[in-house]
Amino acid sequence: MKAAIFTNHSGLKSFCTKLGFGVIQLDELVKQQTSESQDSDVVAVELLKLLGFQEGKVVDNNQFDLVFLHVGAGEKVNGSEQNADVELVDALVGAIMRQAQPGSDVGSRLHLSVVLSYGKVLKDDESRFSVSKKVDEKDSCFSTLYPLQSYAMKGGAPRKDVRHHSPMLIAQLQHAVTRKDNTQRFSFQDFIENGGNLTIPADRFLHEIAFKMWKAPKYG
Repeated sequence: MKAAIFTNHSGLKSFCTKLGFGVIQLDELVKQQTSESQDSDVVAVELLKLLGFQEGKVVDNNQFDLVFLHVGAGEKVNGSEQNADVELVDALVGAIMRQAQPGSDVGSRLHLSVVLSYGKVLKDDESRFSVSKKVDEKDSCFSTLYPLQSYAMKGGAPRKDVRHHSPMLIAQLQHAVTRKDNTQRFSFQDFIENGGNLTIPADRFLHEIAFKMWKAPKYG
């Protein structure tokens, strides 16, 4: 796949360059970080153009198959600027969804994923943000039969490099492909209580996206 990333983070730029991504300075796309709808609509249109969508139609000369927009590089400490990042993402998602209405050319072909990272992860977070079932919640008579989730397995053996707490939260939209749940807020608690509650290791996330875009076979 031809992929690009917009980011201001120097470390991520270097990493993505090694992976073969097209790397573009985020500020070149977003001149002013604002949640005003007209500015977000313009940015959304520019992003969709890179993916081969123009004026609501599909064109053949798309520059990329996959585009990442990395907002909030963890370098800011000012609360108001962090809020502006959240408002920017919220406005952009809304603008893209307005372009990708069900039944439209864009809506029938676009895959949208929104990923929220916890940033710095602390050991104390394990008790509050755990995705694994606690031992004391299992019936002791059947504890040895309790299966490991597929994300914790690789090649038929348990993985040793899996963190079972503080996951990145992912919401996806792809008409006729992704399922809808009852989650209303982008929060860990709401995801656990009302979401699909499916977990995937980070190193398989890109493969899953490629599968949804018909660029790779299903795995596992």
